Amino acid sequence: MTSQTLNVPGPDQIRRAPKVLLHDHLDGGLRPGTIVELALSQGYEALPETEPDKLGIWFREAADSGSLERYLETFAHTCAVMQTRDALFRVAAECAEDLAEDGVVYAEVRYAPEQHLTAGLSLEEVVEAVNEGFREGERRARANGHRIRVGALLTAMRHAARALEIAELANRYRDLGVVGFDIAGAEAGYPPTRHLDAFEYLKRENNHFTIHAGEAFGLPSIWQALQWCGADRLGHGVRIIDDIEVADDGTVTLGRLASYVRDKRIPLELCPTSNLQTGAAASYAEHPIGLLRKLHFRVTVNTDNRLMSGTSMSREFERLTETFGYTLDDMQWFTVNAMKSAFIPFDERLAMINDVVKPGYAELKSEWLFRQTAVTSASSSLAG
Repeated sequence: MTSQTLNVPGPDQIRRAPKVLLHDHLDGGLRPGTIVELALSQGYEALPETEPDKLGIWFREAADSGSLERYLETFAHTCAVMQTRDALFRVAAECAEDLAEDGVVYAEVRYAPEQHLTAGLSLEEVVEAVNEGFREGERRARANGHRIRVGALLTAMRHAARALEIAELANRYRDLGVVGFDIAGAEAGYPPTRHLDAFEYLKRENNHFTIHAGEAFGLPSIWQALQWCGADRLGHGVRIIDDIEVADDGTVTLGRLASYVRDKRIPLELCPTSNLQTGAAASYAEHPIGLLRKLHFRVTVNTDNRLMSGTSMSREFERLTETFGYTLDDMQWFTVNAMKSAFIPFDERLAMINDVVKPGYAELKSEWLFRQTAVTSASSSLAG
């Protein structure tokens, strides 16, 4: 246990706790029922299941299968039904609603505009549809008693050749709902240095970007993302553990790259359940997040693909509290880390931390204290 207090939260408190999400893919978080309805309305007949519950199970089983082909097939189906303005608007609105319902107060959701052009939309039309959907989702959440702010990250596919074009798109919409840039896709064979022109452009424009690195390919991917490309954050970054040595007596030695990442407070966008699916960790207990948290790296907790992983921010924290005994203090630490690392202006991040995150956790901790007082009082009365 990393805290001296005993305020380990239960599922209800975890759900109500304010949470911050930095790594979530729009095309990896659709509601199964929405996929079925969109497929029907668009004449898409390739779904493996047409009953929502069965389709949700299929997505999770395909992602768990260990087969890269089956895993990639899951995104082929979600992207196939996200090719019209109305579909993108709906998916984005429901994304914001679902996150807010789960207690997420700030989220950065990423997607690749270039993957939504087959029905004739332009890149600009894709971005505008998603932005409008996020705003609608925020409004619906407020109407249901929840508050959330969603920013978009525009992703370029690392095996393609449109990174500079997408970076310029992200810069044009940076004050209109887009908060930064990302590259994603297979790391092996497609190093981030292939897209140096995009990263140099973003740095000249004083814009923010994260890079998928250190999930499948390891330390060289992390090193290139940081030292060649200048990433603000690491998408996953879980393989930084390969530069940390733990001796039999428990002594920990950090290599130079790991020391640099910790010293510079470079945020790690860790996604525990997804990392298990991709083989980056064998179990929750063996996930590097446990050691990285103890060593005070800038660790954040994320969902990656909620549909494929059958997860949510609450479920991620439930698994971590069950595995590591994390308390509300630990949850707050992860959440403040994430909010500090967000791509919105400093004063807005600070306001979210001081006016939303910390008060939310203080309220949950007070619930625990009063509950403990009530239990103590009841025990004393029975003893008397």
